[in-house]
Amino acid sequence: MNALAGTSRNFRLASRLLGLDSKLEKSLLIPFREIKVECTIPKDDGTLVSYVGFRIQHDNARGPMKGGIRYHPEVDPDEVNALAQLMTWKTAVADIPYGGAKGGIGCSPRDLSKSELERLTRVFTQKIHDLIGIHTDVPAPDMGTNAQTMAWILDEYSKFHGHSPAVVTGKPIDLGGSLGREAATGRGVVYATEALLAEYWKAVKGLTFIIQGFGNVGSWVARLIHERGGKVIAVSDVTGAVKNQNGIDIPQLLKHKEATGSLTGFSGGDSLDPSELLVHECDVLVQCALGGVLNRENAAHVKAKFIIEAANHPSDPEADEILSKKGVIILPDIYANAGGVTVSYFEWVQNIQGFMWDEDKVNKELKRYMTQAFHNIKTMCQTHHCNLRMGAFTLGVNRVARATLLRGWEA
Repeated sequence: MNALAGTSRNFRLASRLLGLDSKLEKSLLIPFREIKVECTIPKDDGTLVSYVGFRIQHDNARGPMKGGIRYHPEVDPDEVNALAQLMTWKTAVADIPYGGAKGGIGCSPRDLSKSELERLTRVFTQKIHDLIGIHTDVPAPDMGTNAQTMAWILDEYSKFHGHSPAVVTGKPIDLGGSLGREAATGRGVVYATEALLAEYWKAVKGLTFIIQGFGNVGSWVARLIHERGGKVIAVSDVTGAVKNQNGIDIPQLLKHKEATGSLTGFSGGDSLDPSELLVHECDVLVQCALGGVLNRENAAHVKAKFIIEAANHPSDPEADEILSKKGVIILPDIYANAGGVTVSYFEWVQNIQGFMWDEDKVNKELKRYMTQAFHNIKTMCQTHHCNLRMGAFTLGVNRVARATLLRGWEA
């Protein structure tokens, strides 16, 4: 089941629980606007090459649309559609005043020089500049893009519209980026985990954690759990996996990865087959890698009591059912990884005010938003007698539906 089918299925289940009108349900699923543009640039050797860029703007009932721009060779319109839709529900769950969008360019960023990437980004921005904007659609980095990409978009957009730092988030600090943005998704995952564990009278300290994925999000989650006295007993990424039953020394592992670019050969633990990682004994499994890693083949063997979905769509619906029957508590992606977009919202707010916050304020506000969202989800779970995933979806869908009706969608 692909990402779009999975998201649409969850949306439909939520809309049944909420008793939404079928016409409204259909209207909420259809994207507001889909943009497809040709981007032709001269390569460094003088030859011309064309790429297809696109942006799907899903919904703007609650505010400007928000979502990442990815540079990846297999940019599949269906997946982008799913991710744009997911952003609509995610921003509503976090209660930030945005709708969802997603976009990208079908290219291999590794095969392009820095100047080629800059030309491509600027041409893409020229083609969509009148369809994005501070109060229309605010892009952010995603796979294959970073703060530098956002700086180029900001510069190109500003040539048409005057200095507009709030048009993108995830910018370099020197151009109006927010402090705390780098760690935001990982920090949000930890705040979400703490809120969940508190429901069961538990805390991070003393529990065992396994972290799948050790990129930006995974490494921050590991660092923050280690600081709070949690025991990270296994970690994996594309290079391999490492385990230590007594708890891995995370600062040392970070140093090792920085130095070698890989998890293998780390002296403070034993190597582990990455496929074993998901079914290893632990209290909490945190998924920070790719989608679809838990499926009907391996779900029955999972031994964790709690699963935190820091990645998008890490469990397919079949795995979901198997795990629910086993009594595993799953904290859904639509809430668990909302820390990134929440701090993007703080960045946008700071840019609009022209007044920047210190990092403590950013983290304090993030904790407030993540904790409040968890309590709102729990309220929906009690109202509709459903699990956390449906609690989050009903919360998000209900907020968007209410905004849509209040604005008068039938007129």
